[in-house]
Amino acid sequence: MGEESLKRRKGEDKGREDRQSIQSHEPQTMNLQKQANLFLFPLGPWVGLISGICMIVGTIIGSGIFVSPKSVLANVEAVGPCLTIWAACGVLATLGALCFAELGTMITKSGGEYPYLMEAFGPIPAFLFSWTSLLVTKPSSFAIICLSFAEYASAPFYPGCDPPQAVIKCLAAAAIVVITIVNSLSVKLGSYLQNFLTAAKMIIVAIIIVSGIVLLAQGKTDNFKDSFKGSKISVSSISLAFYNGLWAYDGWNQLNYITEELKNPYRNLPLSIIIGIPLVTVCYVLINVSYFTVMTSTELLQSQAVAVTFGDRVLYPASWIVPLFVVFSTLGSANGTCFTAGRLVYVAGREGHVLKILSYISVKHLTPAPAIIFYGAIAIIYIIPGDINSLINYFSFAVWIFYGLTVFALIVMRFTRKELKRPIRVPIIIPVIVTLVSIVLVLAPIISAPELPYLYCTLFILSGLIVYALFVHLKFSWAQKISKPLTMHLQMLLEVVPEEDVTE
Repeated sequence: MGEESLKRRKGEDKGREDRQSIQSHEPQTMNLQKQANLFLFPLGPWVGLISGICMIVGTIIGSGIFVSPKSVLANVEAVGPCLTIWAACGVLATLGALCFAELGTMITKSGGEYPYLMEAFGPIPAFLFSWTSLLVTKPSSFAIICLSFAEYASAPFYPGCDPPQAVIKCLAAAAIVVITIVNSLSVKLGSYLQNFLTAAKMIIVAIIIVSGIVLLAQGKTDNFKDSFKGSKISVSSISLAFYNGLWAYDGWNQLNYITEELKNPYRNLPLSIIIGIPLVTVCYVLINVSYFTVMTSTELLQSQAVAVTFGDRVLYPASWIVPLFVVFSTLGSANGTCFTAGRLVYVAGREGHVLKILSYISVKHLTPAPAIIFYGAIAIIYIIPGDINSLINYFSFAVWIFYGLTVFALIVMRFTRKELKRPIRVPIIIPVIVTLVSIVLVLAPIISAPELPYLYCTLFILSGLIVYALFVHLKFSWAQKISKPLTMHLQMLLEVVPEEDVTE
């Protein structure tokens, strides 16, 4: 009896110690959960109107305005159509964003297009969107921005000639590696870096616009005379010009990725769009006007880095300011792309549409390390064979398939989901226009100037159907046998855990 009593007492003491241990670890667990939620919702649950406008402006203005002017002009070959297309791209982005505002307040889930496609058409189109985003649009966007950074960073070292492609690609790869490491190690560091680079971005935009206004006031208007003379107008050329212009506006739908975190979304979401995107449009048109005050169409097309040429002619001897701040701006866009990369992966991982490891969070750093490393690796692969213009064309082709499908989902749900509340209701003509324009943008280059890469891109998107059938719908046991040990080893190597484990 004495031994049994002693054992019982020891058991009670051990149980008391375990309970105390659990209680002492509860604050740590709660703290870990809060910090994990800071990753999943880094802006917090109170994103107001000003923050929403700043997010739209800060996300859209990036590398595009320093790269695309040359490509837009190359497709239409005259100043007048070039400026018209920049303004038209802003109008299209605003109309598309208003459609997304109705979707975002009707289906209040974060993740952008994913939940809308899921609600309207079911899991297959939603899976194809996540499949294409993970392997095509997001990594290629990261690659394009870093290639833009590399062009501007290397241009001052090769005056009078184009930098070698090997130098540009090595610099771009180095930028991807550095940004990937920074965002894998610390959410806070990535956030601080983003704030600094966003401020630098707005400085260079202001410098170019103010310089252009001063030059116009001084009578530098020669390049705007007969601005439509010699233009090349066709459905194909306009579509390709739109591809490059819309690349600069990409990010107009970013608020829909954080709908759950917007304060009073029924008011702030449409207001942020109506104020933010037209503000960006004005900036873009004025920047292009500034370029044309000092460069003819031919000179702009011959320039390797348009903003650098502008700085050399206007700000000499302080022309070094322009490439420096453009480098900051492009780095800011790349960092922002990487910083928000985990959100779509998390949503797709939660639905079981991608490998679970890609939705895991680092235990030490509380960052989406697997997702960020994955993006970085795929982006480097895109850098090796591609140049900026071809990457932009294929990126825009793929992304506008899903933009058009998502806006079409709005039209479909007007008839199939009448019971859903619509705090914001846009006139039906707006989604119809956006859907028709997206169809033209996708089909026109294929019909008028067919190229094999468009076919490869389409086949790749459709190959997602095979992946869905094998790994999501049928859930083959052999795939589970391969993925489980792979996930386990990667989990130990990267020291990451699923978010569900964190919240327990």
